[in-house]
Amino acid sequence: MTNYFEIIHKLQIEHNASAAELLALLQCNDAKILEALRQAAQAQAQQTFGNNVYLRGLIEFSNFCKNDCLYCGIRRSNRKASRYRLTPQEILKCCATGYALGLRTFVLQGGEDFAYDDKRLAEVVAEIKRRYPDCAVTLSAGERKPEIYRQWFEAGADRYLLRHETANPEHYAKLHPAELKLATRLECLRSLKEIGYQVGTGFMVGSPYQTVENLVEDLLFIKGFNPHMVGTGPFIPHKDTPFGEEDAGSGQLTLKLISILRLLLPKANLPATTALNTLLPNGHQQGILAGANVIMPNLSPQNVRDKYTLYDNKKHSGSEAAEGVAFLRKLLAEIGYENPISRGDYPDVIR
Repeated sequence: MTNYFEIIHKLQIEHNASAAELLALLQCNDAKILEALRQAAQAQAQQTFGNNVYLRGLIEFSNFCKNDCLYCGIRRSNRKASRYRLTPQEILKCCATGYALGLRTFVLQGGEDFAYDDKRLAEVVAEIKRRYPDCAVTLSAGERKPEIYRQWFEAGADRYLLRHETANPEHYAKLHPAELKLATRLECLRSLKEIGYQVGTGFMVGSPYQTVENLVEDLLFIKGFNPHMVGTGPFIPHKDTPFGEEDAGSGQLTLKLISILRLLLPKANLPATTALNTLLPNGHQQGILAGANVIMPNLSPQNVRDKYTLYDNKKHSGSEAAEGVAFLRKLLAEIGYENPISRGDYPDVIR
């Protein structure tokens, strides 16, 4: 008979578990065991970060994308998408707003839009760092060649987010067009780490065709890769994609995975994602109490926020919005947390 408390204790002490142990935890629905897992993860996060939750200012700079991923609302074949591309000046204005609000990390996220090529994005990064030298810049601009990643790093980019989405090649092929390969994605992640970025990866919970064994593969891959950040949010369908009629993933399973990831990777920055907050009431608070330590309020101009629709009903107001930062800090205070004015780097990293 499985001793779930022993598995949780092993995760607390060794920060590791076997595939069979992870599978058992993922399949467990006992409320007492899940609460013990959550408490262990919250304690680990507090041991590493205290009661601090780091805010990152999200700037969705373009919803043009050359790719045609089957789950994504900004896929190139979605003719209903209202396309936009922020100018460098608009991006810098977003940074000014965020800096005044006390944010010290800016996350520039976009589709694979090659109008923002290596030179143009490098210039934007360099100007952000010139104006705000005490801030970190995170990029999330998809798969590029190592020399482009290096150019952006040398311009001042500190971190890079590139979700692997699923560690199983067959599952990856069911979510993406034929020209996109998991092997390419993983090679990009390795290149980013070798260059010196703080690297983030992650996956969707409940994506079409996903099995619980796939989730175990994700956890084992992430433990082996040892990223600095892991973004894990529930799959939410977009009506104008091939998966528009699929069911959303589970918010509760997402919380369980955040807790497991916190115990596997005690120092990693784990966000309570917008998708989680979209699916669950008080999703941000629930994510933090499950072991997350990052929230990313949206700094994008209000007139484009509803155009960066990776999935339906995406929240971009309230605690998700830059103008809601004071409200977000109030929500954190309600559960005993605070937001320091800090870059919130991965522990022990100096750049």
